Amino acid sequence: MFIENKQQMDMIRQSARDFAQHHIKPYVMEWDEAQIFPIELFKKLGEHGFMGVIVPEEYGGSGLGYQEYITVLDEISKVCGSIGLSVAAHNSLCTNHILSFANEDQKRRYLPKLATAEWIGAWGLTETGSGSDAGGMTTFAERDGDYYLLNGSKNFITHAISSSVAVVIARTGEKGDKKGMSAFIVEKDTPGFTAGKKENKLGMRASETACLFFDNCRIHRDQLIGEEGQGFVQALKLLDGGRISIAALSLGIARGAYECALKYAHEREQFGKRIYDFQAVSFALADMATQVEASELLTRQAGYLKDHGERVSKIGAMAKLYASEAAVSVSNESVQIFGGYGFTKDYPAEKFFRDAKLCTIGEGTSSIQKMVIAREIEKDS
Repeated sequence: MFIENKQQMDMIRQSARDFAQHHIKPYVMEWDEAQIFPIELFKKLGEHGFMGVIVPEEYGGSGLGYQEYITVLDEISKVCGSIGLSVAAHNSLCTNHILSFANEDQKRRYLPKLATAEWIGAWGLTETGSGSDAGGMTTFAERDGDYYLLNGSKNFITHAISSSVAVVIARTGEKGDKKGMSAFIVEKDTPGFTAGKKENKLGMRASETACLFFDNCRIHRDQLIGEEGQGFVQALKLLDGGRISIAALSLGIARGAYECALKYAHEREQFGKRIYDFQAVSFALADMATQVEASELLTRQAGYLKDHGERVSKIGAMAKLYASEAAVSVSNESVQIFGGYGFTKDYPAEKFFRDAKLCTIGEGTSSIQKMVIAREIEKDS
């Protein structure tokens, strides 16, 4: 319904599926157990065009739309949520912020490196004291002639350690003023810019997460994205699209959890028959399949609106809310169908279960999505 070129989409899906099977699946648990961020894998992803999916070809990207992007994330996340998360964060946050709001010189300087994964990108909004309340941030940038002095820290930043560049939102005005924040491009080797230790996480363990620190970090005004005071508004617009990527990530995790449970239910026998032949199991799988299909429909609708330049705040939030909660539900049921084996790391269900939970938290918690939806439906009434 939302896919306009099915033949092209099938080719992209097969390409992403083949890549995930050959380059990701054999190493999933090794990376997860040791919390390895496989940076060389992302170079390969860049070579295949998966790290600059929505970046125009003139800047070194694939020049595709959100439907293709959803497909890529779905296929990769079906195999490993951690890798899907890093692909999503790189494409839709740092890279897309520069694509959407930077000037032409900035685009030509950074997008070719990001779209090919020569450089990995990070995006800094969240702080220790300001998660959902992003407007309460304390990291600030003080004007000093042609430069800004950046001081403060950012928390839970994907690729904080391994990134070559970060887009950072900092306060340039009064606290609480939506026009008092600005966005800056900060390169890794900038003096005063450092990263903290890697977080030891429940899930998404192969996706690197750490703090960013700024200690009199001196940034030239040419690194400002847009005008001073536009950073927070840019971030909110960016998160509208970011929610689609987390919905797609959630969709892939849910699909992976469902498919492995379906396969197991057809293979596992108890009381002389397949466990699929027990109504409790087949009905559970029926519910899981329905949740996966519904997640995809909402996510595809959001992608369609985004591709056609229409407002996506409500549907994007709905897709992110539903798909992320569905991923948690489906992965939980997957573990249950596997029984005792689902509680071991010899089978894939437990990893889907661990990875899924972050989808209800990152880029706006489920409660924040409900706030966005409630605000939007009131506008429609």
